[in-house]
Amino acid sequence: MVIESVTLEGNFVRLEPLSKEHREGLCRAILDGELWKLLVASVPHPDNVDEFLNDAHNLYKSGVGLAFAVVDKQANRVAGSTRFMRADVRNKRIEIGFTFLGKTWQRTHINTEAKLLMFSHAFEKMGLNRVEFRADYLNGASRRALLRLGAKEEGILRNHMVMPNGRVRDSVVYSVIRNEWPGVKQHLHSKLA
Repeated sequence: MVIESVTLEGNFVRLEPLSKEHREGLCRAILDGELWKLLVASVPHPDNVDEFLNDAHNLYKSGVGLAFAVVDKQANRVAGSTRFMRADVRNKRIEIGFTFLGKTWQRTHINTEAKLLMFSHAFEKMGLNRVEFRADYLNGASRRALLRLGAKEEGILRNHMVMPNGRVRDSVVYSVIRNEWPGVKQHLHSKLA
């Protein structure tokens, strides 16, 4: 499996491979809600966006992921970012993560359609068997959002990672698997209708 640098486009959202051209828009999205201050998410401070962009570039070059700028097509503005990561070729799985949206776009159709595009690409183009997510146990909003998308909760990875502020995080694992995809796809289309 090779992760291609692709643009995914729907009615409301365009997922563009993240590049330096998205820097200013990404900074504006991060400032919209001061996302770097969230204790339950890893969002870069606008001063650290260049490092974030470099990490995204290295992720792609290493062959294990692809970061996207989430673009609101109607406003023609960068709403945030998301990425494919931790690709496991042998086991035909990938994780979607490092997702954040400016406050303006939270709890809108933007995240729903972005995930629909990513699921469609993962299952229908890449031929994967599993798409997974890991959410901070304390991040109730993200956990509820994953359930609304149709992902299933699988369990908790205790003391899974250390957050930038030093807090030891428990992560909750969610997934959508190939045989669930047709139902999840129908569910997401109905949410967008």
